[in-house]
Amino acid sequence: MIFQDTTGQSFDNQKVYRRLVSLFPSQTHLLHSLGLDEQVLGITRFCKYPSGWKKQKTVVGGTKDPKIERILALNPDLILANKEENTREAVETLRRYVPVYVSEVISWQDNLHWIEQVGLLTGRQAQARTLIGQLENHRRNFRPPSGPVDALYLIWRNPWMAAGQNTFINTMLRLAGFKNVVTQERYPVLDARQMQALNPQVVLLSSEPFPFKAPHADELRAILPQARFLFVQGEPFTWMGSYPLQSFDYFAKLHENLT
Repeated sequence: MIFQDTTGQSFDNQKVYRRLVSLFPSQTHLLHSLGLDEQVLGITRFCKYPSGWKKQKTVVGGTKDPKIERILALNPDLILANKEENTREAVETLRRYVPVYVSEVISWQDNLHWIEQVGLLTGRQAQARTLIGQLENHRRNFRPPSGPVDALYLIWRNPWMAAGQNTFINTMLRLAGFKNVVTQERYPVLDARQMQALNPQVVLLSSEPFPFKAPHADELRAILPQARFLFVQGEPFTWMGSYPLQSFDYFAKLHENLT
């Protein structure tokens, strides 16, 4: 009857939490998808979906700098955080007062497991099961039009940083029909020579966390003249939870652009 989050914190799956604060955007999106509009009290300034919630909820700061006093003033009974999005310091501080569930989502199965656990915590088991079934249907029904395309997915400039192995981005690249040419883990810094050695067919320039624009692609063309460049929305590759319901249609359009 007990399960643990990624930090080893234990939760009783018979207890339902009803006063929630979400500390990262895709968590907020998931809570909305589970029908928890009334239960969510606070969100971050980066939680842009659903669009109306910023006017309805208390904005409790950012993912890296949440306002502790503002959160506690809401009298939540559960705070939902993420190992990559939020800081250990903030989580440890908040845990002195309120249970904090910390997720870590790297694989597709991690994502489904996370949805299941959030459903247990919030009394939305049936909705979570339905959502998991919908996500699995989208995954199974998507067929990339060709074999895997060698891709370099960049997330930052100055220095150039890429999404590597052991990331949710890498998982979504694979499901989208791309082969990640970066073999290093997490988010390595790459120089021009390293990018040339990777020899990607396509370079995907994400809209977040760094908003790539045309001049950045021009810089990269001098380094990788043989590659094609695509500006891509970050959410289909980076947002876990319920957002991938939209991702596979987006991936199909990307492949249309490539062909």
